[in-house]
Amino acid sequence: MKFGIAIFATDRSIGVAELARAVEERGYDSLWFPEHTHIPTSRLSPWPGGPELPEHYKRTLDPFVSVAVAASNTTRLRLGFGILLLVERDPITTAKEVASVDLVSNGRVVLGVGAGWNREEMQDHGTDPRTRFKLMRERVLAMREIWTRDEAQFHGDFVDFEPMWSWPKPIQNPLPVYLGGNAENAMKRVIEFADGWMPMPGRSSLAEQIPAFRRLCEETGRGRLPVVVSGARSTAEAIEEYRELGVDEATFYVPSTSRDDAFRELDRITELSLGAQ
Repeated sequence: MKFGIAIFATDRSIGVAELARAVEERGYDSLWFPEHTHIPTSRLSPWPGGPELPEHYKRTLDPFVSVAVAASNTTRLRLGFGILLLVERDPITTAKEVASVDLVSNGRVVLGVGAGWNREEMQDHGTDPRTRFKLMRERVLAMREIWTRDEAQFHGDFVDFEPMWSWPKPIQNPLPVYLGGNAENAMKRVIEFADGWMPMPGRSSLAEQIPAFRRLCEETGRGRLPVVVSGARSTAEAIEEYRELGVDEATFYVPSTSRDDAFRELDRITELSLGAQ
């Protein structure tokens, strides 16, 4: 099983460059950055993680900036978007941004995408929450066309463009697209148009869902698709459970506060995960 680190990089957290170097030096496989463009003050949508929304949700850096900085300060780490809110982004621009960071990182990008939970946030971007999953699907498919064809075109219900030229192309072919979410439908969407699944603990029974996902992959002929537990519980018991479930990678969050807090938690997690190998 592989291990990664994730952080809500903010204007108050440890610097991305310093964290990236530390994560690579300690032997981790990956570093992940989530996204929120903003948080509407209405706060009508409940946060799935609990009653109080943490401060760092309001202060996240743009993940493309974080990935680019991490890429320039490392040589081996896979660099993940975990997750990119694709329903809030133009697919043509995003396709170019993803291809560009894959190029400058020498093919180390993993694109985790999701439809999001904050309905007011996506509405500010002109997205109808009722159709966000269909929108996300079309944007993923359209981006794949741009990445893989010299003259790309796409004609869907939500994304529509005539033949175009767009370079650079990603170094990776295919560039891995993982899908977040814990619902049964999320697993089906992975099978249909993604390359891996990124569930979160505590929002469903992974002990039941992961074996079901494996069976679904086999039944549909997709083979073994990666499962990355995003925001994994950082206890010895949880890590052993992930191993028994055949999880391919577990990513752990470090605090979005001070440098000292981040390194303290990073070293604790390192002893539990990498130190036990």
